[in-house]
Amino acid sequence: MIGGDHTHGAEAVNSRKILIYFESFEFVFMTHMLMDVLGYTYALNRSLQMRDSFMINGIKLIDTTKHQLEKMLGDDKWENFLKDVTTFCAKHDIKVPSMDDIYEPILKPKGFLRKVKNLQHYRVEIFTSILDRALQELNDRFDEMNIDFLLGVASLDPACSFYPYNKDRLLELACSYPEDFSSTDLLHLPSQLTRFIADMREDERFRKVESFVELSVMLVKTKKSLKHPIVYKLLKLVLVLPIATASVGRVFFAMDLVNNKLTNRVGDQLLNDCLVPFIEREVFMQVKDEELASCFQAIVGA
Repeated sequence: MIGGDHTHGAEAVNSRKILIYFESFEFVFMTHMLMDVLGYTYALNRSLQMRDSFMINGIKLIDTTKHQLEKMLGDDKWENFLKDVTTFCAKHDIKVPSMDDIYEPILKPKGFLRKVKNLQHYRVEIFTSILDRALQELNDRFDEMNIDFLLGVASLDPACSFYPYNKDRLLELACSYPEDFSSTDLLHLPSQLTRFIADMREDERFRKVESFVELSVMLVKTKKSLKHPIVYKLLKLVLVLPIATASVGRVFFAMDLVNNKLTNRVGDQLLNDCLVPFIEREVFMQVKDEELASCFQAIVGA
């Protein structure tokens, strides 16, 4: 009973602390911070994920989003943001700490207390830090080289009768695949692109094609993939890119989990054997235990 009372008492204390946090200035500050950052990045995320709109519109939003986040780092934006949070707290009877006072954490133990002012904590450690991370992620994912590459991909977007079409960017895109396009392919690609775009815009069957997948299917269905083989090869590479990128990402993520400190000395073959069932676990979950046991017994000669 004593242990049970102690447990329930600790849970009650933790519940009170969490409730206090939800009614604190810090929680309001964090909520407004996330709403502002996500508000700037939401349009970009939606635009990049949309299948029925111009891909190039999403790419153009990248620079706009970066510019908006950079502007938030200015002194005037910080003052306006803090004013909005303070106004909200005053309206809902939430205590607003002085920015010149020492920061006092709510859910962390007293030993965690560091002698930093609220201004340092909220502006530098939260406000500036979150914006810097968001900008860093955008810069890492969408540097100048990646944006040029995406603009090349977008130039083949079939939306609205290939409205974003740009021949020069497609030629540069093909040059980025030296192992897939020979010098002869690159020599014939300019004239084939000219014929391809004219053919697509004149053919009624391609008027309603709005995505790369639909374009690929229609080219095969109409046998025009044989008429424009080099352009069709370029289209296939565009289609494979997201899948290949995601697959590589999954592999490196799996390696971080499987090849940890305890197993970082394993050989390449054993590491590969561990990674395959981990990455393709949906497939391996369908294998029955009896079949695994029989396979193992056959290997060890049981």
